[in-house]
Amino acid sequence: MQPQQPVITLAPIASHQDTAIAQIIRTVGAEFGAVGEGFGPGDAEVQCMSRHYTAERNSRYLVAEMNGRVVGGAGLAPLGNDSKICELKKLFLLPEARGHGIGRRLAEACLDFARERGFSSCYLDTLSSMTDAIGLYERLGFRHLDQPLLASEHGGCDVWMLKAL
Repeated sequence: MQPQQPVITLAPIASHQDTAIAQIIRTVGAEFGAVGEGFGPGDAEVQCMSRHYTAERNSRYLVAEMNGRVVGGAGLAPLGNDSKICELKKLFLLPEARGHGIGRRLAEACLDFARERGFSSCYLDTLSSMTDAIGLYERLGFRHLDQPLLASEHGGCDVWMLKAL
């Protein structure tokens, strides 16, 4: 008998999921050394993602559930004051959610949202220790940059990428 495939759903974050997502972002961030100032898990928005990622702010945060349990998420928001460049933000998955294509689905859904909203390119920053994530971003067409874009707020990151939409 084959093992049953997990049921995976993606949906915009709801306020009742804020605590679970904040815990995942901090836990997975710590797993890869993204702790404190200069890293996404340290951003004030992590406390209440549902208030920061809204249509009015031209942004969206998607939550992934596997068999009804929150296992990760990813977001998209304008980068700084530039209305044409967005940023793929806070794509974090619990270890048990990795290897099921959830990261790809989250990233692709965020990129689709970016295109719908008229962004011309998508930026991201990450850590060189997140090799699986970097591989995913490369497969999705992101290209490496030599330095962060000026509006980037995560000085602790050492990998910067950009994708034309």
